[in-house]
Amino acid sequence: MKIRAVTLDLDDTLWPFAPVAVNIQSALSAWLAEHAPRTHASFDPAAVAPMLAAIRSEHPEIAHDLGAVRREVLRRSLAAADEDPGLAEEAFAVVFAARQKVELYPDAAAALDRLAARVPLLALTDGNADLELTGVARWFTGLVNAGDVGVAKPDRRMFDAASAHLDVPPEAILHAGDNLDLDVGGALAAGFQAAWVQREQDGSAPAGAVTVRDLTGLADLVDDEAETAAGGGPAPRQA
Repeated sequence: MKIRAVTLDLDDTLWPFAPVAVNIQSALSAWLAEHAPRTHASFDPAAVAPMLAAIRSEHPEIAHDLGAVRREVLRRSLAAADEDPGLAEEAFAVVFAARQKVELYPDAAAALDRLAARVPLLALTDGNADLELTGVARWFTGLVNAGDVGVAKPDRRMFDAASAHLDVPPEAILHAGDNLDLDVGGALAAGFQAAWVQREQDGSAPAGAVTVRDLTGLADLVDDEAETAAGGGPAPRQA
């Protein structure tokens, strides 16, 4: 089936998320030290993940909305330190701003140029990255995220929303991402084509999906498909 559009995960597909997480913690720590010193003194970054999980379990209605869940973490942390929970909104604004400071993988920009020249690109993410603030909007026709849809990947409603946004049938859309369950498994279950962006991960993609090393490999895949569909056969690749 011809690839008429590509949907792309963002975190750990276009850029590594680990440095972003470090930036978030540094910015939040500095803000808390100035504006909520008791919370700063008691705040344990290692406790955030269990708190996120607990809030998602207690409040399934917001489990898909990373921003809402993180605000609740901040409210609880402030309240536990006997400081104003209302400061959570300002604290989250600091977190959100730090979250947008990303550094693309070295292969990403050139590959996105090639991909966007071939087909429409749509960001499909469970996170709260902003295309404009992260500097990648020029390559994308839009963004579908879990906060807007009301569910998160691998729920097929995320992929259905992407198909509707693009006005392209699922079988003609290739979804690419780093997560075998959320991205690859979710895409295949929704009737999409799927590519696993492996990078340095171990493992293997399930039947029906393709594996690419990075975004350059993804661009090669889409180029080859376009050349084959045009009747010219895949273009030769340099070793």
